Amino acid sequence: MNATLTPNSSPKVRRKGSARRPRAPSFLPPFTPEAHDAALYSIRNYLKGRNSYDSFPVSFRLIVLDSKLEVRKALQCLLSNGVVSAPLWNSEQSCFIGMFTVSDIIHLIQYYYRFSSYDNAAQDVETFRLESLRDIERSLGVATPPMLREHPSSPLYDAAKLLVQTHARRVPLLDNDAETGHEVIVSILTQYRLLKFISINCPKDIQQLHLPLRKLNIGTYVSDLPLSNGDATEGYNRFHPIATATMSTPVFDVVHMFSERGISAVPIVDEEGIVVNLYETVDVITLVRLGAYQSLDLTIAEALNQRSPDFPGVVICTASDSLGTLMQLIKKRRVHRLVVVEGEEEERKGGKKGRLLGIITLSDVLRYLIGEPAIAPVVEDLKAEPSISEGERSMLQDESPASVE
Repeated sequence: MNATLTPNSSPKVRRKGSARRPRAPSFLPPFTPEAHDAALYSIRNYLKGRNSYDSFPVSFRLIVLDSKLEVRKALQCLLSNGVVSAPLWNSEQSCFIGMFTVSDIIHLIQYYYRFSSYDNAAQDVETFRLESLRDIERSLGVATPPMLREHPSSPLYDAAKLLVQTHARRVPLLDNDAETGHEVIVSILTQYRLLKFISINCPKDIQQLHLPLRKLNIGTYVSDLPLSNGDATEGYNRFHPIATATMSTPVFDVVHMFSERGISAVPIVDEEGIVVNLYETVDVITLVRLGAYQSLDLTIAEALNQRSPDFPGVVICTASDSLGTLMQLIKKRRVHRLVVVEGEEEERKGGKKGRLLGIITLSDVLRYLIGEPAIAPVVEDLKAEPSISEGERSMLQDESPASVE
């Protein structure tokens, strides 16, 4: 006989009382200064066993500009492809001759401001060629950027050291054609790509980088310099040595900061020192591409209204955040700098939450990971590092071409 279970006829099942199971022990090594140093050594050792080819994404575009190209067209090419730099190629000699970067445009603006006029700039930029940019630098007394290069098969550690030693944001990777012997531009290794490569392939080591950023002296922080007479004098910068601006600062004053200090971004603060925005060299390039040279007389507030709507926003952190947390952030999103603000810890000491405290660039992070401080080898056998899988390589894929900053 077939029987069906109904709510009235279903048997009652007694459930056993739940017993709390003991939590599984953690197998992660404890957070100690020794573990932090060991992680640094492991990362450096890993980079010595990998070459620049390993850092390449699955697919990428490489924007190369002919040195005969007009500056206006070069700017349009960069912005339309979402990049801020590109290698220069001499088609007559079939060789690499340097990089075209945002700094070149900043120098160009400085040149016309000092020696000519914006009206002349608007006319000359139509015919001004990339090959003449070095003449502008000589006129301004600006040092010519070094001709950096590295072979794609060289150890990543060597390329990283070159970036650190020269304070460069990128290094071109060049090879030679086996048949013609001519140079071949293979790719551009940027600070961001290198740091992202580390964060993806050294996850266990990243977890051990638990010490606070300020304790590691990563970044530039506001110095507590007392005033000589108690009053702020003209030109006094309460956030020394960090260059700052307000919403009422003229754009050209910030351009001068870019050129004079060799920086690519300036925090925008209010009267209390709270960070409200960030003005970058890319924002200036947008104005120049549109031919709006007179717009450099606008205030920062007015110029920000013309900013592209896809601006990713200001990335902030506190001085107590760990280096490992920062590396995890680099793994998830494109970051070029972080603005350090006062947090709850500073607020308890009488500070102001959100007030500017410092700024951290990718150069600062890479300098610490690669060369500062010198870490003594750990006396233990290092396990063989696994090879890079296709899945890990796909995570390296950038949204922008290889020549992005």
